[in-house]
Amino acid sequence: MIRPATALARTALLALACASAASLAQAAPDNSDLVAKLLVDKGVLDAKVFDSPATAVDSAASLGQQVRNASSSLVVSAMNFLGVPYKRGGNTADNGFDCSGFTRHIYENSLGLLLPRKVDEQAKASGLAPVKRDQLQPGDLVFFNTLKRTFSHVGIYVGEGKFIHAPKPGGEVRVENMGVRYWAKRFTGARRVAQAPAVAPAAPLATPAADTPAPLSPGHNDAP
Repeated sequence: MIRPATALARTALLALACASAASLAQAAPDNSDLVAKLLVDKGVLDAKVFDSPATAVDSAASLGQQVRNASSSLVVSAMNFLGVPYKRGGNTADNGFDCSGFTRHIYENSLGLLLPRKVDEQAKASGLAPVKRDQLQPGDLVFFNTLKRTFSHVGIYVGEGKFIHAPKPGGEVRVENMGVRYWAKRFTGARRVAQAPAVAPAAPLATPAADTPAPLSPGHNDAP
């Protein structure tokens, strides 16, 4: 059962994703500050947005604009699971998610694309193409080396340098900043759906060579 505070934050995030940047810019200062506070509490925005009301509105509007762009329904769907507990091997909101169980659930239910279960297999999945870090778009899968394996953790990029993921035992689905030292030095690549799932069948892509590791053993993430 999702706690009231989590439900409130989730509602604010969904409202942000669906609202236009113009509407946010015209919101009353008190309302925009409340939205910004909820986003700060969930790690979507930095606390420095409170340096000025205008900064808070602009930051929230910028993220809202990105979420509403490419793969918006996928990102909004992912945001809906903020606060769901981590569970190793978990595949559902009722029982909890691990990192690859979370991304697999979101992609299947939002795009109709069934990803492999393991992190390293998701990185090599047919129909996904490599993406450079400076070309990330909301909805892209982002991969990290957290267990001394090139692809041992995965999340979903949401915009503004943030990603949403199921982090570790004892944690819950949350949004984090890819720019912080831990994640920045462990980022190992990103993937994007090469062709809209509505156009079927998508032609399988050749396995990326640049950042594909040797065969890996099964495993899930233990993030900080």
